[in-house]
Amino acid sequence: MAHNRVVTPRELADSVCARLRGHGYQAVLAGGCVRDLLLQRAPVDYDVATDALPEQVMSLFPDALAVGAQFGVVRVLRDELRVEVATFRSDVGYSDGRRPDEVVYTKSPEEDVQRRDFTINGLLMRPETGEILDFVGGQADLKAGVIRAIGEPQPRFEEDKLRLIRAVRFAARLGFGVEPATLAAIRRQAGEVSVVSAERLREELTKLLTEGAARRGFELLEETGLLAMALPEVAAMKGVQQPPQYHPEGDVWTHTLLMIDELEAGAPATLVWGVLLHDVGKPPTFRPIVETGDRIRFDGHVDVGVRMAEVICRRFRFSNEDSEQILALIANHMKFKDVGRMRQATLKRFVRMPRFEEHMELHRLDCASSNRRLEAYNFVKKMLAETAPEEIRPVKLLNGNDLLAMGYKRGPLFSQILASLEDAQLEGKLKSREEAERYALGKFKPKGSETHEEGRVAADRGDGVGRSTGSR
Repeated sequence: MAHNRVVTPRELADSVCARLRGHGYQAVLAGGCVRDLLLQRAPVDYDVATDALPEQVMSLFPDALAVGAQFGVVRVLRDELRVEVATFRSDVGYSDGRRPDEVVYTKSPEEDVQRRDFTINGLLMRPETGEILDFVGGQADLKAGVIRAIGEPQPRFEEDKLRLIRAVRFAARLGFGVEPATLAAIRRQAGEVSVVSAERLREELTKLLTEGAARRGFELLEETGLLAMALPEVAAMKGVQQPPQYHPEGDVWTHTLLMIDELEAGAPATLVWGVLLHDVGKPPTFRPIVETGDRIRFDGHVDVGVRMAEVICRRFRFSNEDSEQILALIANHMKFKDVGRMRQATLKRFVRMPRFEEHMELHRLDCASSNRRLEAYNFVKKMLAETAPEEIRPVKLLNGNDLLAMGYKRGPLFSQILASLEDAQLEGKLKSREEAERYALGKFKPKGSETHEEGRVAADRGDGVGRSTGSR
């Protein structure tokens, strides 16, 4: 194959097929890319199926990677593009419900598609002619808008339990219905989704949340019983009533569905999980009117929600970085109601949280899916538009070495002086190094009693940030 630059994934896939055919092998486009081409959607990636054995593929493409050699899968790379090439096979037994016990290679494309999940994913295409090879009725199901398991649904789902969630995801993303026997099998086997590895489950749920049809996907998860198995904390939101003056839309489940319905395709994974879990602490903190005397309350739901989300993030093995952001989104979502009353220093610290645009979007969706009051959102938006970045993140006027030179000794007072200086700077009270030195020396004696000063600084800095109980 010539190493001239390949422009598109399709061109790479076509050239891989051409090279394989040129050496006497069968080679066809397979699975999702064929489905998407027939639906006139741009395929996310391209897969090739061939009767060439993995080692024969590797010899034709010396730069290729054997990514799943035990399943006959080789990845061909060119520039930034990649195409996965899989040898026709028939899988023997799936005793763990995740991967085949034995892979048997075959020369028959018809045999190969029998092991695939759904008829719409079992289509093959000859790239040189555009001819479709349909051994499973996939084209008819595409036209009818139906997700149907290939062959008997029960064994298809027993082979790989993740297919239970994939059926829901494809139905949601494509706006398709699920064929009755396939749907019945999903309901019957929903409890078995727990054998799927946490990482695979997380990836599938993240796709469901980021493909632009999250609401339909989660409604189907709930209807089939999959939600209670995969995310019982989210399933618990159903029927948990909210105070109508803040949430005229209904219970916590309805509110969450309305929010995920507004998520754009391709939204960051941390944002979509933050949105899904932002009110996860409400079911366990629910208190009815008969108990509170005035209205439904969820006292402490933010703190409880953060702890619950931490368990969920650990369970799904999110990276530390992603977990931190998801937890921050939940921890801070109620603070927006206080932005109009915050001191300048507090507000500036609030808006400089990492990936603050995700906090803004979660708050916007939260309001749009409840009382529709966007005053706080617009207030922050205006503040960000009118405030120079260097005012939000000013260069420090003094550092630790400066304090040492001024006669202060290292200790707990150090960080308090620096925090107090930053507060005054963020409030616009200090503009220069000289002003900062005068401020520090006037407020903190270098060799004075630290205890008295510490108490005074703590009192000075009592601005109420972080004390939101989030009872709404």
